[in-house]
Amino acid sequence: MSTGSTVYERLAPPAAQVEAALAQSREAVFWLDDSGERPSFEPLRGVRSTDLAVVGGGYAGLWTAVLAKRRNPGARVLLLEAKTIGWAASGRNGGFVDASLTHGEPNGRSRWPGEYDELERLGAANLEGMASDIADLGIDCQFERTGMLEVAVEPHQVEWASEGSGEFLDRAAVRAEIDSPIFLAGTFERDSCGLVHPGRLAHELARVASELGVEIHEHTRVTAIESERTGGDGAVTLRTDSGSVVAERVALGTNVFPSLVKRTRLLTVPVYDYVLMTEPLSAEQLASVGWAGRQGLGDMANQFHYLRLSADNRILIGGYDAIYRYGRRVRPAYERRPESHRRLAAHFFTMFPQLEGLRFSHRWAGAIDTSTQFCAFHGLARQGRVAYAAGFTGLGVAATRFAAEVMLDRLAGDTTPRTSLTMVGRMPLPFPPEPVASLGINLTRHSLDRADHREGERNLLLRALDKVGLGFDS
Repeated sequence: MSTGSTVYERLAPPAAQVEAALAQSREAVFWLDDSGERPSFEPLRGVRSTDLAVVGGGYAGLWTAVLAKRRNPGARVLLLEAKTIGWAASGRNGGFVDASLTHGEPNGRSRWPGEYDELERLGAANLEGMASDIADLGIDCQFERTGMLEVAVEPHQVEWASEGSGEFLDRAAVRAEIDSPIFLAGTFERDSCGLVHPGRLAHELARVASELGVEIHEHTRVTAIESERTGGDGAVTLRTDSGSVVAERVALGTNVFPSLVKRTRLLTVPVYDYVLMTEPLSAEQLASVGWAGRQGLGDMANQFHYLRLSADNRILIGGYDAIYRYGRRVRPAYERRPESHRRLAAHFFTMFPQLEGLRFSHRWAGAIDTSTQFCAFHGLARQGRVAYAAGFTGLGVAATRFAAEVMLDRLAGDTTPRTSLTMVGRMPLPFPPEPVASLGINLTRHSLDRADHREGERNLLLRALDKVGLGFDS
């Protein structure tokens, strides 16, 4: 078994080229810079009462608010956001709208083999529903159905590509789609993925929600959740720094941040993901790469990259490093990691050496809410009066809409194909407390890196995690 270097190490560009490409980049999120005028909302002051209170102004909360009003236009719906709409994961992601609810077929089939076909059906229906909502509600988010191309960049990955569920492309065929000298083969899923502008999607959902009658408050952090413990019909009170909300039902879309339901706080950990955006490509630069289909792009390594084109033909590259910090904390300081951005830039020019001289305009990072099942979990609390969903693990642009439907179904007491899923009814295993969590996560990351250097061979730790249902083949 080879223990050699990866292609990104063997063909790395000169350090001076990387530094020059990053020299003028801004520490800022391109999607939020490029969102144009966004709606803004006053903080909550005083006491409000409502039928449904939604906590979190990212995709999960916004979809919940919008779909609640579409189900029942007369319902009183109020949404609280601790900072501003879409500022966190919903404004920082790659904008991949994937139909998968399980972070890919291998993960889904290994965990829920008996219901995977139903999960796939529901995921496809959710993607179609999201596309219809975007059209029907006039959501201007640059949505396009592009498909997803996954490429093999090492010889052992060619077999993986040939076994994928999509259309297999040999070296010539994959390079005809997107031209990189390191692409050896690929698998193309033409219908299961699209792209959006993440910042615009968040801001447009807020606009639509407000126009539908949702009362939205930014800069309003919920500090506590209280309820009577008798029966399931009492109200729930949300406490904030400047007021309170008394709600018949509550939906929590707090993503990676500490949950208001304390028993779920060990079910996620924050993992930091790093991203670069180039300046717009010239016509000649774009022609040298091809990419006429504008499809999403990823490679097949354990530590994988994801790439896409923006509307003005910039290239986004993210992934590879997934950094966990001791203590489960979410802090702005963790977004600054120059070595991760340098590594991404070097890998970019390994992939596209014909783009030498192209510069990066933006660099940023964000925290992903990872769960041990590597996709969302769903739950109820407070005698069924509070619903929550979290743990999307970086693939939540479409899955948050599905989660919103699940939360609304469960809060209404409805039994539906969504609520009947084992995936919805069962909680994932918790992460252990510190220091075990940090040790285990970092050992797993080291093992995944080692596997990439050993033709995909998984060591004893990874095989053990696979056996107990904690393994993940990205």
